[in-house]
Amino acid sequence: MKKTLKVILYAFLFLIVLATVAGCSVLNFSPQFGAEAEGGRLQKMQQSPNYREGKFQNPVETNKDIGFKGYMKLLSTRLFGETVEQLPDRPIRVKVINPTRLQVPQDTATVVTWLGHSAFIVEMDGKRLLLDPMLSEVASPLSFIGPERFAALPITVDELPVIDAVLISHDHYDHLDYRSIQKLNEKTGHFFVALGVGAHLEHWGVPAEKITELDWWQETNYKGLTFAATPSRHFSGRGLSDRMETQWASWVIVGKKDRIFFSGDSGYFDGFKEIGNKYGPFDLTLVECGQYNELWSNIHMMPEQTVQAHLDLKGKLLMPIHWGAFSLAMHSWTEPIERVTAEAARLKVPMTTPRIGEAIVLGKKVPGKAWWRE
Repeated sequence: MKKTLKVILYAFLFLIVLATVAGCSVLNFSPQFGAEAEGGRLQKMQQSPNYREGKFQNPVETNKDIGFKGYMKLLSTRLFGETVEQLPDRPIRVKVINPTRLQVPQDTATVVTWLGHSAFIVEMDGKRLLLDPMLSEVASPLSFIGPERFAALPITVDELPVIDAVLISHDHYDHLDYRSIQKLNEKTGHFFVALGVGAHLEHWGVPAEKITELDWWQETNYKGLTFAATPSRHFSGRGLSDRMETQWASWVIVGKKDRIFFSGDSGYFDGFKEIGNKYGPFDLTLVECGQYNELWSNIHMMPEQTVQAHLDLKGKLLMPIHWGAFSLAMHSWTEPIERVTAEAARLKVPMTTPRIGEAIVLGKKVPGKAWWRE
């Protein structure tokens, strides 16, 4: 009886959430949903070789739908499966960032600081970058419902100094956040995004002249740095009807002496080898590891594949990302980092595991403490 009641309760809650999101989509109730591309932006998208019949395509065939049986399996696992610690049972200790340290960007060393999940501050060649700066408390179009951040931010958006550039991989809510972009607009020099994503930013008040959209394999130079948009195996969308209408990408960042790869979200595919051959070797790879499930392994890598992707990219130092701040899948919050740590050790791959807010200094400081076991 209790199990039946639990099933009914979960189904009821799911329907409420679905109806709420659908209603907001239709009424455009929340500005978080962004805007559709039109005019010159849409024409540029239509000229992309990766755009067909109104949708962007993955570099390889990718099934993104888990089907009815998949949903039933998820529901069964949720209700009757083994209980896992999806959220920490204790506060996560982060390293608070002193804003004064960021006032003068590093020009003699490349410093990379994790803000949790897939958000980073990158200081390179005297420039300060932000990667996928989702810096709000809830990864959702609605502030009162959705996955909540379980590890505190080491610095707030208001405390951040001037940012030279923001790079965004795709428009999912745990990577592109309306509230964060609004606050960053005035203090950011330029935004670099995949095709179509600029429509959201412009809708939120970012001037068009501050937005550059790149297709896969396109490059641009900015203040001495080179940014290249590279393929990933994923999808996009912020509502119920705009799936794959904007592009998703990984990013290559090339400075005077260091190279960084940022995966965004991606399933494993041979494209990592192609990126490694064209732009590698990389001094640091920031590669997705977390929020996975066998049912959607086409669009989110398993931890062991994270290590293989790093090897394909010809990476020197690996940092697993996309974990440690939000619970978006049914594995325990520590499973991704434990599995990737074991695989990296097996293959003798150098890996760094900084605490949230702790800096990596390429060539000088490589944090490696298993802080999540504390």
